Amino acid sequence: MEGQARPAGDRRVSAAGDGSARDTVLGTVRRSLGVTGREAPRRDAVEARIALARPGVVPARGQLPDAERVALFCDKAEAAAATVERVATAADVPDAVARFLRDANLPATIRMGSDPALRSLPWHATALDTAVGPSDGSDINGLSWAYGAVAESGTLVLLSGQDNPTTLNFLPDNHVVVVAARDVAGDYEAVLARVRERYGKGLMPRTLNFVTGPSRSADIEQTLILGAHGPRRLHVVVVEA
Repeated sequence: MEGQARPAGDRRVSAAGDGSARDTVLGTVRRSLGVTGREAPRRDAVEARIALARPGVVPARGQLPDAERVALFCDKAEAAAATVERVATAADVPDAVARFLRDANLPATIRMGSDPALRSLPWHATALDTAVGPSDGSDINGLSWAYGAVAESGTLVLLSGQDNPTTLNFLPDNHVVVVAARDVAGDYEAVLARVRERYGKGLMPRTLNFVTGPSRSADIEQTLILGAHGPRRLHVVVVEA
């Protein structure tokens, strides 16, 4: 508090400082090791460890044949309070979205990004009113195409960008996410490796979101509330082919 004296030995540094706290800590570590941090062998060793990027322990739960892995993802997603529909082809997505909105008694409107995978679908065959671009918070329903999914936890993996704006993940009250069955991985490590392989260093998307079920919170008296920090409904459409 302002004007309150700090006890003797208090070594806190103001957050508004210029990084001196970090420099002090690192300087102390270097002095204890008798190094400066500029030694070529030590820097080479650090770069080699980063380059290897060895994975940690990967749970066996998601290591399944393709069909069983997708089934596990669907089961886990539903266990996390999402709803799931499986369709044969991407062309079936508009009907699936319209059916979800109709069954939930929601407006026949949907906002999506500029993802060609979504824009090219036969939306004209439905009565849906579609809009394109990021959400400003006034949209009831949002639609995204997931980069991938994780079977072991029923988690969707969503990348930021114009194709699938992050605002669609959090601002609309209802979120519909399409994911291809072929993009359902067994574990997080496999999905992250795929992201690194596709984009490479320096080209990674600004944000990567892991979404498991609708938004929820039990912070107040341990009472579960859906939609506390984002969509109250999450509907997943899995495209088989």
